[in-house]
Parts: sequence; C-alpha cells; structure tokens
Amino acid sequence: MTDAPRTAPGPVAAADVTVDGTGLLCVALLLRLRAAIAEVEPGTVVQVIATDPAAPLDLPAWCHMTGHHYLGAVHEGPDGSVHALRLSADARPTRPDAPWRADRPSADTER
Repeated sequence: MTDAPRTAPGPVAAADVTVDGTGLLCVALLLRLRAAIAEVEPGTVVQVIATDPAAPLDLPAWCHMTGHHYLGAVHEGPDGSVHALRLSADARPTRPDAPWRADRPSADTER
C-alpha cells in the first residue's frame, strides 16, 4: 500500500470560490467558510483548502447538517486536503458565531 495522495473519483466541477483554511483548525475554517459563502449564489462550487486532519470528517458532516452538497475530496496529501462542495438553494442557516450550530430564531425575534 502506498501513501499516494487520494483524489475524488471522477471529475469535480471547477471551483467558483476557493476558501483557504491553511493552518486553521476546523472551528476557524467553518467560520471562514460560512463568511465566504454568505452572499454566494446557490449552485456555486466551493473548494476548501484544509490542513486540519479533522477536515475530511468535519466538512462532509457540516454539509450534511446545512444541506449543502459535499462533492468529495479533490486532493488529499500529507500537507493537507482540498474538498469540493456545491451550495444548495435550500441550505439550512447556521449561527454566524458558531456555524456548526443551526440558526434558530431567538425568543426576542419571535415576538
């Protein structure tokens, strides 16, 4: 068995937006990702550069939670990975300060 970098099977659409999370833990990476896609149109392909070893688990989980489409790892190697996702028109909103949590209206906004 070799340690060759893994890539996603089949072609992945070219990125419309790239989010560089080099050197960031997933918490900061998700904050950066959420901010970067806040005003981006549904259907946009986003590539995320990550060096946190948890990213290959956290990014698909975040996409599942939000409703965005995780397209897979474009590249995985010893220095990090690149992941692709497609933004969904019906994505579930997340909290600006905690994008790993659903954004639910507070009691103040429900009145």
